[in-house]
Amino acid sequence: MAAKRPTVVYDGKFIRMVNRGGWEYASRKNLSGIVGIVAVTDAGELLLIEQFRPPINKNVIEIPAGLAGDIKGSENEALALAARRELLEETGYTAKRMKQLAVGVPSAGVCDEIITMFLATGLKKQGAAHGDGGEEITQHLVPLAKVEAWLNRQQREGKQVDLKVYSALYWTTR
Repeated sequence: MAAKRPTVVYDGKFIRMVNRGGWEYASRKNLSGIVGIVAVTDAGELLLIEQFRPPINKNVIEIPAGLAGDIKGSENEALALAARRELLEETGYTAKRMKQLAVGVPSAGVCDEIITMFLATGLKKQGAAHGDGGEEITQHLVPLAKVEAWLNRQQREGKQVDLKVYSALYWTTR
């Protein structure tokens, strides 16, 4: 079955809403990919971030992540390079090793995003995290053995947990 060409319903600065065969969904603009980073310290801690997310009006616990190819002049940015850049930007850490783990969709019913996950090891703190200018990010280093209990506490406090965090836990046991 041939895919129908999408029709643009709304065109914003960062996303557009499209309709393909009666199905409406969000489509990101001006990027070549999306990366998620499973960052594990030599001490066996998972590096997580927390930031306020306006669509759900709550703080969310997440893995470091971001866009590739969204910076003018770097439209063809390699995904591994974007993962390294986003890790440094959001956490202030560099990684000695960056290994691609998996590629998949986070919410195929509502958006066309495809995320490439990387494992970052050999972490070294290089400085303060600075986000992309508008981001206010809090970092959390959580021992792998205590991540699940820690996440449960965060949820009891009213925070949400991005499901990619649980995917990250899968990759820390392999």
